Amino acid sequence: MNENTFTMKSWDEQVVSGPEDGPRYAHAHATFAYTGVIEGTSSCDYLLYYATPGYDDGNGQAAPGYERIEGSVAGRKGSFLVRHDVRYGADGISDTWSVVPGSGTGELAGLSGAGTASGNSETVDYTFDYTLG
Repeated sequence: MNENTFTMKSWDEQVVSGPEDGPRYAHAHATFAYTGVIEGTSSCDYLLYYATPGYDDGNGQAAPGYERIEGSVAGRKGSFLVRHDVRYGADGISDTWSVVPGSGTGELAGLSGAGTASGNSETVDYTFDYTLG
């Protein structure tokens, strides 16, 4: 089992524009709890695109987003912002993300890096390759 995981704690999704039976987009606000190299909590906002009704048809829907993580990385405390590029469908999510330059605070000032996440449940494995300035 991967030691780096995050778990969804809340999800609030609202359709912004488009019909239920056709292309549409929505806004989702979520909160997560991280364990592993990142320890802490976060608040995230996604823009979700649904090309077809539902996402179980495997069409690889897209969801860019921004997330602010508060806690620690390798024991150093602070917060930072990440930019997500999520794809989702019947097989779950596939996410690549990177730290927004200059967003680190506290002991995480100067943090840079990128990661991935994938899974098909409320708890998802992640990787994080980082440098602390």
